[in-house]
Amino acid sequence: MKLEEIMTRKLESIPSDASVYEAIEKMVDKRIRSLLVRSSHPAESDGVVTARDVVFKVLAKGLHPMKVRVGDIACRPLRCVSKDETVERVANLMEQSNVARVFVCDGGTVVGVVALMDILQAALVDRARNRHA
Repeated sequence: MKLEEIMTRKLESIPSDASVYEAIEKMVDKRIRSLLVRSSHPAESDGVVTARDVVFKVLAKGLHPMKVRVGDIACRPLRCVSKDETVERVANLMEQSNVARVFVCDGGTVVGVVALMDILQAALVDRARNRHA
């Protein structure tokens, strides 16, 4: 099974100069665990901020989310893979890199994201297909 079949195409993003509070609002409102962080400055690359980053890097340290910039806690660089990559190879990459999501890139452009739950769902779909084959 290829990533293109299971990736989430609708990406939620936030500018790197937004506050962590804005990121919290967006994640809670959309019921998601991560946001693509779009660089606001030429010297920055795109990154990702997760609920885990917010909790461990800001809230647990007693920092004020309105005063911390998303770009300051974002993980960079993005882990990018091809849309033609297999689910199995990406699962291995995620394990080796200890990450819960990878971004799917096409020609240097982010076109989707694959998270652990997407891989679990793919396993169920694959099993259902094989039962009926």
